[in-house]
Amino acid sequence: MALTINAKTYSADSFGPNAVGYVGPAHTASVKDTVRLARTPAKPSTAYSGTNRYQLKASRTHTLTGALTTTGDSVADLGFNLPMGIASADVDALCADLGAYIASAEFKTLLKAMTISK
Repeated sequence: MALTINAKTYSADSFGPNAVGYVGPAHTASVKDTVRLARTPAKPSTAYSGTNRYQLKASRTHTLTGALTTTGDSVADLGFNLPMGIASADVDALCADLGAYIASAEFKTLLKAMTISK
């Protein structure tokens, strides 16, 4: 099973009961290029239907400039907690809003400057 993200194809490499690890085209023994998808199913109670949890985690090794080491790893870890019964359109809207913000120049500038406000 393969996963395509932004024209890069990741191959399934490890499988767990609620997680799949993928390796990308740049992955080697010393260079990370990985994606992990995981889920935690809802645990309903008598009063609440529960919350599904999803995780997307990407790790990459980079060559560094002006740092004490020559390489370093970046990690992006996105977590989603979605209540049971959420409408498909609400999930689509949440993904569209977050995707647009992450792709925006404003978010990239804040991330590069390591700030949380303008």
